[in-house]
Amino acid sequence: MLALNNVAKRYGDAATGTLAVQDLTFEIGRNEVVTIVGPSGCGKTTVLKLMAGLIDPTSGSITIDDVAVTRPPKEIALVFQDYINSLYPWMTVGQNVEFPLKREVRDRAQRKERMMAAIESVGLLGFEDRYPWQLSGGMQQRVAIARGLAYQPRMLLMDEPFGALDAQTRAELEDLVLRVRDAFDITIVFVTHDIDESVYLADRVLVMGPRPTFIEADLPVELPAPRDQIETKELPEFARVRSDVYRRIRRSSELMRTGSIRTVIR
Repeated sequence: MLALNNVAKRYGDAATGTLAVQDLTFEIGRNEVVTIVGPSGCGKTTVLKLMAGLIDPTSGSITIDDVAVTRPPKEIALVFQDYINSLYPWMTVGQNVEFPLKREVRDRAQRKERMMAAIESVGLLGFEDRYPWQLSGGMQQRVAIARGLAYQPRMLLMDEPFGALDAQTRAELEDLVLRVRDAFDITIVFVTHDIDESVYLADRVLVMGPRPTFIEADLPVELPAPRDQIETKELPEFARVRSDVYRRIRRSSELMRTGSIRTVIR
């Protein structure tokens, strides 16, 4: 569905600028959940912004179904970590979810139907008349997810959306992500710092190398469905992939700290 081919991104000019991303080549298939992990500062958010069409690559190409991404595509919705500032506090939950539809869907009844369906899908039915400041952090992030789903995108990009939440709420929303993928037949790309989360959610884990970032490893996750927060994480395969991801990130973090030449772990 989405393909990056030899993508590079430099901030500033060629002489004094910062090369954040180089040689980035990978594909995302339909209905996949692909997680992206890597050491802090390696450029994960830059990669997501490139995929979303929010910034342009310095070189290389990004395509959706072989059509070049030159601006934010309608097929993609983005969910940020900062859910507090991404919601309009003067709007109700329903109004926040419905807001992106006003430009595309003229019929009010149809907008309300899609808004209510999205709210129900994230478990907030009955809260549509509340305001964001009346909700917990986890509920606010559910509103942000519902707003993306109401738009009916084909791909949902999520930038560390659960990083500020407590462990129990985080686990609940991880399971919500998997239910949303199945219910909406949607593709999800999920950036996270949490290694357990990256493995639990993913069909594939993309491990980013040290800056300027590249794909250090593309790891398939062959865990049975449906996944369970306890049973899945007790499986030997979960432990194996988790350890593999952790070793790679730890090595990349060390390379970034020491300024060593980039090394791919085999």
